[in-house]
Amino acid sequence: MTTSQLTQKPKPGAARREGHPGIALAVIAACQLMVVLDATIVNIALPHIQAALSFSTTDLTWVVSAYTLTFGGLLLLGGRAGDILGRRRVFITGILLFTFASLLGGLAQEPWQLLAARVLQGVGGAIASPTSLALITTTFPEGPERNRAFGVFAAVSAGGGAIGLLAGGMLTEWLDWRWVLFVNVPIGLLIAVLTPLYINESERHTGRFDIAGALTSTAGMASLVYGFIRAADKGWRDSLTIGSFGAAAVLLVAFVIIESRAKEPITPLRMFADRNRSGTYVIMLSLAAAMFGMFFYIVLFVQNVLGYSPIQAGLAFLPVTVVIAAGAGLSQQFLPRFGPRPFMLVGSALAVIGLAWQTLISSDSSYVGGVLGPMLVFGFGMGLNFVTLTITAVSGVAPREAGAASALLNAMQQVGGSLGLSILTTVFGSASRDEAKKQLPKFLANGSAEQKQEFAKSHQLPAPWGHEVLAHGISTAFIPAAAMAVLALVTAWLVIRVRKSDLDALAGTAGPGIG
Repeated sequence: MTTSQLTQKPKPGAARREGHPGIALAVIAACQLMVVLDATIVNIALPHIQAALSFSTTDLTWVVSAYTLTFGGLLLLGGRAGDILGRRRVFITGILLFTFASLLGGLAQEPWQLLAARVLQGVGGAIASPTSLALITTTFPEGPERNRAFGVFAAVSAGGGAIGLLAGGMLTEWLDWRWVLFVNVPIGLLIAVLTPLYINESERHTGRFDIAGALTSTAGMASLVYGFIRAADKGWRDSLTIGSFGAAAVLLVAFVIIESRAKEPITPLRMFADRNRSGTYVIMLSLAAAMFGMFFYIVLFVQNVLGYSPIQAGLAFLPVTVVIAAGAGLSQQFLPRFGPRPFMLVGSALAVIGLAWQTLISSDSSYVGGVLGPMLVFGFGMGLNFVTLTITAVSGVAPREAGAASALLNAMQQVGGSLGLSILTTVFGSASRDEAKKQLPKFLANGSAEQKQEFAKSHQLPAPWGHEVLAHGISTAFIPAAAMAVLALVTAWLVIRVRKSDLDALAGTAGPGIG
């Protein structure tokens, strides 16, 4: 080794151990998996959380919503922070904040403590997640190598929800509900240690933070989601429901105005000028809205109607993870040959079929016929979509705006999920109340004195009438979910137009059969 080699200093921000792209990808994917699955890992543990911390039923919903709303609302600002401050630096900051919040949540002794920790988790996730996707563009060269990395990232994003349900069931049944939060601590610390070793720092860009845009977008979406949730309980004529929708409209309009006038907006509106990118955002929003609702209500069905334990409920979703991964792998393999559009069309059509099938669910449905079958169809369709949507959405974006573009795609997934779940909850609440009124005469005629007394206390129909009401509400809620998937299909059909030159840029090679 020469003297010059001995005295040569590494570039600022260079990884200490270069030449290990597999490890770098594993670190990035592990972060995304941890952040994504945290949106669902607590779902199966919710009854245990309610009993331990004395949550009311209404307040319990915010254990999920506090995370998803904060996460989705601040993703745009998180992506911008990575562009300005350096993506690796911001990535590590987000991971450490997420890890610390997970520890606080696991130690919570009061409801407000857990909710505060979930909000802080959302902030950490919003910082880390968009930066992790943007790091792929700076770690892997454009072409097949980057596309493979995008494929792994997309598969993790798609399967994270189902994995979270399985992990939540195992941790809750074998250990304690607190471990659905504690499990993030060792993983997060390991990611924080490995990141500076294997991932290079990105170039920093001068700029300003669009705080006004971040606040109006987050508050606007939170008001919109709250309006739907409030309507499910109090109805559409409730003054607070109307006020929430009004506030959402004002805030979101203000957000658009701010972004159109800001010198350095967190959401450059010119990104929507590309029809393919705009189309992918709409498809992601629509499919995520349907997916979040499907997971939530199927978990409810298998535990409350089929009587599954937490781990059984988690295992019930394992086949979905497998078919999502299979769909993602298939689309990644044949993307250079056929281009993104066919996979978006077929994937969205399968999502429509799966959700339409789930509208037939009833209290007599079995797991195989009423749950597994439609979930497999839906999951395979989602797998076909996630890789192609991810690659198309971030393709052709200037390096300076890569963080914002990736954050916008993730924001569409999280915000779409929150909106979709709130809309389905509104439909579910209305349908359940109507069915309960129909079942009430039957209950009063056939119910035992003990059941009637319980009904008088809780104002809810006990089993088996409660199962019928629940199943009817769930099947009805899947109607708007199917409509959301139809919107994705129509968008893929009418909006997406990918040319051969676009395909070459995406895949790094001229795929045969395109002309």
